[in-house]
Amino acid sequence: MERGRFITIEGIEGVGKSTNMAYLVELLEARGITVVQTREPGGTPLAEDIRALLLEHRDENMCEITESLLMFAARAQNVANVIEPALAAGKWVVCDRFTDASRAYQGGGRGLPMTTIEQLAAWVHPDLEPDLTFLLDAPVELGMGRAGDRGETDRIETEKHEFFVRVRNTYLELADEDPERFAVIDASQGLDDVKAAVQKALNVLL
Repeated sequence: MERGRFITIEGIEGVGKSTNMAYLVELLEARGITVVQTREPGGTPLAEDIRALLLEHRDENMCEITESLLMFAARAQNVANVIEPALAAGKWVVCDRFTDASRAYQGGGRGLPMTTIEQLAAWVHPDLEPDLTFLLDAPVELGMGRAGDRGETDRIETEKHEFFVRVRNTYLELADEDPERFAVIDASQGLDDVKAAVQKALNVLL
Protein backbone atom coordinates (compact mmCIF):
# COMPACT_ATOMS: atom_id res chain seq x y z
CA MET A 1 0.00 0.00 0.00
CA GLU A 2 1.29 3.43 -0.93
CA ARG A 3 2.09 5.61 2.04
CA GLY A 4 -0.12 8.65 2.53
CA ARG A 5 0.97 12.27 2.40
CA PHE A 6 1.44 14.59 5.37
CA ILE A 7 0.32 18.23 5.10
CA THR A 8 0.64 20.83 7.85
CA ILE A 9 -0.81 24.30 8.27
CA GLU A 10 1.15 26.93 10.19
CA GLY A 11 0.93 30.59 11.10
CA ILE A 12 0.39 32.97 13.97
CA GLU A 13 -3.01 33.47 15.59
CA GLY A 14 -5.82 34.89 13.49
CA VAL A 15 -4.54 33.94 10.03
CA GLY A 16 -7.40 31.56 9.23
CA LYS A 17 -5.84 28.16 9.79
CA SER A 18 -9.09 26.44 10.79
CA THR A 19 -11.06 27.86 7.85
CA ASN A 20 -8.42 26.95 5.29
CA MET A 21 -7.79 23.56 6.83
CA ALA A 22 -11.47 22.73 6.29
CA TYR A 23 -11.19 23.94 2.69
CA LEU A 24 -8.05 21.88 2.13
CA VAL A 25 -9.75 18.74 3.41
CA GLU A 26 -12.72 19.48 1.14
CA LEU A 27 -10.41 19.70 -1.89
CA LEU A 28 -8.68 16.43 -1.04
CA GLU A 29 -11.89 14.52 -0.36
CA ALA A 30 -13.31 15.78 -3.66
CA ARG A 31 -10.49 13.85 -5.32
CA GLY A 32 -11.41 10.68 -3.46
CA ILE A 33 -8.57 10.93 -0.95
CA THR A 34 -9.20 9.67 2.57
CA VAL A 35 -8.12 12.41 4.99
CA VAL A 36 -7.38 12.31 8.71
CA GLN A 37 -7.50 15.68 10.47
CA THR A 38 -5.55 16.41 13.62
CA ARG A 39 -4.05 19.32 15.52
CA GLU A 40 -1.18 20.25 17.79
CA PRO A 41 -0.93 20.34 20.62
CA GLY A 42 -3.64 17.70 20.74
CA GLY A 43 -5.01 15.07 18.42
CA THR A 44 -5.46 12.24 20.95
CA PRO A 45 -7.24 12.19 24.32
CA LEU A 46 -3.95 12.31 26.25
CA ALA A 47 -2.48 14.95 23.94
CA GLU A 48 -5.63 17.05 24.37
CA ASP A 49 -5.12 16.90 28.14
CA ILE A 50 -1.59 18.19 27.61
CA ARG A 51 -3.02 20.94 25.39
CA ALA A 52 -5.17 22.08 28.29
CA LEU A 53 -2.08 22.24 30.52
CA LEU A 54 -0.32 24.36 27.91
CA LEU A 55 -3.08 26.84 27.11
CA GLU A 56 -4.98 27.38 30.36
CA HIS A 57 -4.21 30.47 32.42
CA ARG A 58 -2.47 29.60 35.69
CA ASP A 59 -1.07 31.44 38.68
CA GLU A 60 2.22 29.57 38.29
CA ASN A 61 4.48 30.72 35.47
CA MET A 62 5.35 28.01 32.94
CA CYS A 63 9.02 28.08 32.06
CA GLU A 64 10.14 27.85 28.43
CA ILE A 65 11.65 24.38 28.82
CA THR A 66 8.48 22.97 30.37
CA GLU A 67 6.41 24.44 27.55
CA SER A 68 8.63 22.93 24.88
CA LEU A 69 8.76 19.50 26.52
CA LEU A 70 4.98 19.43 26.89
CA MET A 71 4.58 20.38 23.22
CA PHE A 72 6.79 17.48 22.18
CA ALA A 73 5.11 15.10 24.63
CA ALA A 74 1.76 15.85 23.01
CA ARG A 75 3.39 15.54 19.59
CA ALA A 76 4.81 12.12 20.44
CA GLN A 77 1.29 10.87 21.24
CA ASN A 78 -0.14 12.36 18.06
CA VAL A 79 2.60 10.91 15.86
CA ALA A 80 2.44 7.45 17.43
CA ASN A 81 -1.33 7.08 17.69
CA VAL A 82 -2.76 9.18 14.84
CA ILE A 83 -0.31 10.44 12.23
CA GLU A 84 1.94 7.45 11.58
CA PRO A 85 -0.84 4.82 11.58
CA ALA A 86 -2.88 6.90 9.13
CA LEU A 87 0.04 7.47 6.78
CA ALA A 88 0.97 3.79 6.90
CA ALA A 89 -2.61 2.93 5.92
CA GLY A 90 -2.36 5.16 2.86
CA LYS A 91 -4.45 7.99 4.25
CA TRP A 92 -3.49 11.63 3.97
CA VAL A 93 -3.03 13.57 7.19
CA VAL A 94 -3.74 17.28 7.54
CA CYS A 95 -2.41 18.73 10.79
CA ASP A 96 -3.04 22.16 12.32
CA ARG A 97 0.55 22.96 13.39
CA PHE A 98 3.51 20.59 13.78
CA THR A 99 7.18 20.99 14.70
CA ASP A 100 7.55 24.22 12.74
CA ALA A 101 5.34 25.72 15.45
CA SER A 102 7.88 24.67 18.09
CA ARG A 103 10.64 26.20 16.00
CA ALA A 104 8.68 29.45 15.66
CA TYR A 105 7.10 29.75 19.12
CA GLN A 106 9.58 28.13 21.48
CA GLY A 107 12.63 28.82 19.32
CA GLY A 108 11.91 32.22 17.82
CA GLY A 109 9.39 33.44 20.36
CA ARG A 110 10.87 32.09 23.60
CA GLY A 111 14.49 32.06 22.53
CA LEU A 112 15.20 28.38 23.16
CA PRO A 113 18.17 27.06 21.14
CA MET A 114 17.13 25.66 17.78
CA THR A 115 19.62 22.85 18.28
CA THR A 116 17.63 21.68 21.31
CA ILE A 117 14.36 21.79 19.38
CA GLU A 118 15.90 19.84 16.51
CA GLN A 119 17.18 17.22 18.97
CA LEU A 120 13.67 16.79 20.35
CA ALA A 121 12.26 16.58 16.83
CA ALA A 122 14.80 13.94 15.88
CA TRP A 123 13.81 11.94 18.95
CA VAL A 124 10.02 12.27 18.59
CA HIS A 125 9.67 11.89 14.80
CA PRO A 126 13.06 10.94 13.31
CA ASP A 127 11.72 9.87 9.92
CA LEU A 128 8.72 12.16 9.60
CA GLU A 129 8.55 15.59 7.97
CA PRO A 130 5.60 17.18 6.17
CA ASP A 131 5.33 16.74 2.42
CA LEU A 132 3.80 20.21 2.20
CA THR A 133 3.47 23.03 4.73
CA PHE A 134 1.08 25.92 4.21
CA LEU A 135 2.31 29.03 6.00
CA LEU A 136 -0.58 31.46 6.30
CA ASP A 137 1.14 34.78 6.82
CA ALA A 138 -0.26 38.13 7.91
CA PRO A 139 1.01 41.14 9.87
CA VAL A 140 0.88 40.60 13.62
CA GLU A 141 -1.53 43.49 14.14
CA LEU A 142 -4.04 41.96 11.73
CA GLY A 143 -3.73 38.42 13.04
CA MET A 144 -3.98 39.33 16.71
CA GLY A 145 -6.89 41.65 15.99
CA ARG A 146 -8.78 38.77 14.39
CA ALA A 147 -7.84 36.47 17.26
CA GLY A 148 -9.13 38.99 19.77
CA ASP A 149 -12.43 39.17 17.92
CA ARG A 150 -12.95 35.45 18.57
CA GLY A 151 -13.39 36.09 22.29
CA GLU A 152 -11.38 34.90 25.28
CA THR A 153 -7.68 34.37 24.60
CA ASP A 154 -5.56 31.48 25.88
CA ARG A 155 -2.25 31.70 27.74
CA ILE A 156 -0.08 31.97 24.64
CA GLU A 157 -2.40 34.38 22.83
CA THR A 158 -1.91 36.89 25.67
CA GLU A 159 1.82 37.26 24.93
CA LYS A 160 3.15 40.67 23.96
CA HIS A 161 3.24 42.01 20.41
CA GLU A 162 7.02 41.59 20.20
CA PHE A 163 6.70 37.87 20.92
CA PHE A 164 4.47 37.33 17.90
CA VAL A 165 6.74 39.46 15.71
CA ARG A 166 9.57 37.07 16.55
CA VAL A 167 7.31 34.08 15.88
CA ARG A 168 6.22 35.42 12.50
CA ASN A 169 9.76 36.29 11.47
CA THR A 170 10.95 32.81 12.39
CA TYR A 171 8.19 31.23 10.33
CA LEU A 172 9.25 33.31 7.32
CA GLU A 173 12.88 32.35 7.86
CA LEU A 174 11.93 28.67 7.95
CA ALA A 175 10.03 29.09 4.69
CA ASP A 176 13.00 30.82 3.07
CA GLU A 177 15.25 27.94 4.14
CA ASP A 178 12.94 25.24 2.73
CA PRO A 179 11.02 26.72 -0.23
CA GLU A 180 10.23 23.32 -1.73
CA ARG A 181 8.23 22.27 1.33
CA PHE A 182 6.64 25.60 2.27
CA ALA A 183 3.83 27.36 0.43
CA VAL A 184 3.59 30.88 1.85
CA ILE A 185 0.09 32.28 1.51
CA ASP A 186 -0.75 35.96 2.03
CA ALA A 187 -3.52 35.62 4.64
CA SER A 188 -4.18 39.37 4.71
CA GLN A 189 -6.04 39.16 1.38
CA GLY A 190 -9.68 38.17 0.97
CA LEU A 191 -10.75 34.62 1.77
CA ASP A 192 -11.50 33.76 -1.87
CA ASP A 193 -7.96 34.79 -2.85
CA VAL A 194 -6.47 32.81 0.02
CA LYS A 195 -8.44 29.72 -1.00
CA ALA A 196 -7.30 30.12 -4.61
CA ALA A 197 -3.66 30.23 -3.44
CA VAL A 198 -4.19 27.17 -1.26
CA GLN A 199 -5.68 25.24 -4.17
CA LYS A 200 -2.84 26.25 -6.48
CA ALA A 201 -0.17 25.07 -4.03
CA LEU A 202 -2.04 21.81 -3.41
CA ASN A 203 -2.29 21.13 -7.13
CA VAL A 204 1.50 21.19 -7.34
CA LEU A 205 1.69 18.39 -4.76
CA LEU A 206 -1.12 16.43 -6.39
